[in-house]
Amino acid sequence: MAAVRFLLFFIFCFLPLSLSVSEIEALLKLKQSFTHGDALRSWVPNSSPCSGKWEGVICFDGIITGLHLTGLGLGGNIDVDAVVELHGLRTISFVNNSFSGPIPDFHRLGALKSLLLTGNQFSGNIPKDYFSHITSLKKVWLSYNRLNGTIPDSVTELSHLIELHLEKNEFTGRIPPINISSLKQLDMSNNMLEGEIPKSLSIFAADTFAGNEGLCGKPLDKVCTEKENGTLTTNENKHSNTTMLVLLFLGTIVFLFIFFAFGTYAKDRKGKDFDVLGSEVTSNAEMVEMRMPSSNRSGARDYSSRKGDTKKGSSHGNNGMTDLIMLNVDNGTFGLPDLMKASAEVLGNGGLGSAYKAVMANGLSVVVKRMREVNMLQREGFDAEMKRFGRLRHQNILTPLAYHFRREEKLLVSEFIPKGSLLYILHGDRGTSHADLNWPTRLKIIQGIARGMGFLHTVFPSYDLPHGNLKSSNVFLRDDYEPLLNDYGFNSLTATPIAAQALFAYKSPDYIQFQRVSTKSDVYCLGIIILEILTGKFPSHYVSNGKGGADVVQWVLMAMSEKRVHEVLDPEIVSNTSSVNHMVQLLNIGVTCIETNPKQRIDMGEAIRRIEEIQT
Repeated sequence: MAAVRFLLFFIFCFLPLSLSVSEIEALLKLKQSFTHGDALRSWVPNSSPCSGKWEGVICFDGIITGLHLTGLGLGGNIDVDAVVELHGLRTISFVNNSFSGPIPDFHRLGALKSLLLTGNQFSGNIPKDYFSHITSLKKVWLSYNRLNGTIPDSVTELSHLIELHLEKNEFTGRIPPINISSLKQLDMSNNMLEGEIPKSLSIFAADTFAGNEGLCGKPLDKVCTEKENGTLTTNENKHSNTTMLVLLFLGTIVFLFIFFAFGTYAKDRKGKDFDVLGSEVTSNAEMVEMRMPSSNRSGARDYSSRKGDTKKGSSHGNNGMTDLIMLNVDNGTFGLPDLMKASAEVLGNGGLGSAYKAVMANGLSVVVKRMREVNMLQREGFDAEMKRFGRLRHQNILTPLAYHFRREEKLLVSEFIPKGSLLYILHGDRGTSHADLNWPTRLKIIQGIARGMGFLHTVFPSYDLPHGNLKSSNVFLRDDYEPLLNDYGFNSLTATPIAAQALFAYKSPDYIQFQRVSTKSDVYCLGIIILEILTGKFPSHYVSNGKGGADVVQWVLMAMSEKRVHEVLDPEIVSNTSSVNHMVQLLNIGVTCIETNPKQRIDMGEAIRRIEEIQT
């Protein structure tokens, strides 16, 4: 009997160790299948993958639950046999690497929750029953690859699916009848799909299906006819081509008429370019309600920087200046004459210029930002940067609509968000709107901000400051409290002396102590906004003259050192909730983001990962 007890004791004590050894062997085997595996030099024998030192290995309670190998330059053949040995694995992310060939057999991992393969060179067809074996998937990112063939019907079996990204591939044929109530994010743009869009997907924005010439039906403006539902005969093709030529001819005549009419109008308006925007600007910008554009992003996309056609409102404005250059035509096109005739309202004066709300004759409300200090680049370079901004598509990013270039002044036009900025909602209105800022809402806002920052850091990997000016006045809230990030990417357009005065990232210890900024400076800004949202206090760091607000950093650090951390949480979220521990967990993440020494500060990817793990 004693021998049996000893045997049971031995099994219970050493079974976890034996499993750990097999997982180490599996990971090392997986590493050997990669090319450029030097990025995983922290994967070494005789150490625990869950020690926190193994690059990209995510653990929970000593169990490997995720492989987040993003942007490491990895290639080769992924050893799926080795991956299968990680029985607790729930998330696979090989985003932005150099893998190629057919999509790996990840369908062998039946309990997988997230499959993120965006930004590689995977090619070929996806087997028809691929998703039938992994129906627990919630996130599928296959965008920016070379996958072709039809979208497998088995995708309709993913009953828990939340995010599906297939953009920038070579998929053909019809879209399967996807009818999944949990689906929140969808992008099938820039493929070669055709036929009628399933009615269950008509709730998503038109951008979701852009770049597929053969698609028709809602939400697109193209009405489906027999042409989309059957095969065209030769005569039908000829008739269609003839009709198109006639329409093109008529359109050219109309365009020439408008062009010459506008030329006459422009001469009459000589010297009056910005009269409507010439109002005196208020001096204290940070506490002014910087409200901006409501966006129709019901089908918002993650991780998509699609190419779009850049369009001009017209070729020339007054005094021979170029007119507005359209970057995003979702809300229609307009030009300087439309803005000149619009009613204008001063919103505030920020570090890089003044902001105005303009309501045009057609009812469209926009925000016009006049920037006099953004002179780092000449015309060609500035155009290129603006076009990069105009191609951004993400649920938590505010994409500009248009811009205007003059050597002494630039205009940047964005949508107007009626609800206003996080700064205003959190500090400027203690009424009904603020009452809605409960714990789940604040967590949603922080997680949305983190996702937006992750997107910017992905699409602008060479920038020292992919955002550079993250603060609550530059975060706007949609009606559902989904955050939209604004004022990003200006560091590359602005000389350092101006940037140091205008951009919040230069308020970080990185610049104050070491006279340099980096992506870790954006992490610091993220930390400040986390503390601001959780404490409900306006940070004194936002105020240039140092007067006003609370030093939330020192206040929180002091409370933590004295073990009274619960006291710094906003009472309005602490009451009537059982999630205080999660709030404290998120507060701790904020503190790790504001570490004084940037070398000891966590990076953006790690911050996002931890934030995503927080639950309400």
